[in-house]
Amino acid sequence: MQLGVHLPQAGTRATPDKILRHAMRAEALGLTDVWVSEHIIVPKDAPYPPTPVFYDPVVVLSWVASVTRRVRLGTSVLVLPMRHPLPLAKELGTLQELSAGRLILGAGVGWLEAEFAALGVPFKERGRRMDEGIAMMQAVWNNDPVSFESNWIDAKIDNMRMLPRPVVPIPIWIGGTADRQIARAVKLQGWHGSRQSPAEIAPIVERLRKARPDPDFAISMRIRWDGVDAAELRSRLAEYEALGVGHVLVEPNDREVDDQERILEGVGRIAGG
Repeated sequence: MQLGVHLPQAGTRATPDKILRHAMRAEALGLTDVWVSEHIIVPKDAPYPPTPVFYDPVVVLSWVASVTRRVRLGTSVLVLPMRHPLPLAKELGTLQELSAGRLILGAGVGWLEAEFAALGVPFKERGRRMDEGIAMMQAVWNNDPVSFESNWIDAKIDNMRMLPRPVVPIPIWIGGTADRQIARAVKLQGWHGSRQSPAEIAPIVERLRKARPDPDFAISMRIRWDGVDAAELRSRLAEYEALGVGHVLVEPNDREVDDQERILEGVGRIAGG
């Protein structure tokens, strides 16, 4: 099983120095990848997310890429419908090139309606904008020149160019458990669940493997751990692996309380056998 960790990129205890130290230590420990999350703007006093402190995920991964050489760089997840696909495609394509092909684009439709409103994006159109946005990014990543007809996103792309194109294709893992999200995932390169138990995801994994039996299709799970009981974490990982989950991202139960260095070291010991 491949193991990754969430970087201390969000929460009041996140600092630039800590982000870099965790990324470099994760690589030294032999972990597969490091991950970041996204919120752009959140309501004051909202019960969730519990903090408005989120360093921008693309900028953070670009920074981390400069001090690492092997560890992959993932987003868990970028809320694609909130962003215009063209500048995002340029940012992600650039990051993919600068990191020598280490990016994993974990993507989701989002859930925080106030955030969409602040950004001027229609919340009820987010599913359609998600599908069109992915198609638009893939078009500019793969075609030169490129033309693309859009219906939901304000864009006129007729015989245009966006270079450099990423030489290594950017894998897209779709987050979410709804039928439409699973249908998106099977058309792409992977599925990325979040905090569901093995029992909860068993039927989802079965559906995914039936539709995509190829070993290159990724099935990933994001789980929480407090860094205390390594045996308990090993047991949970074994349960996920038995179901067919090939990748697990470990994050703190509570990033404001848990010792993230202890979590990083504990996951590193498991990854090292």
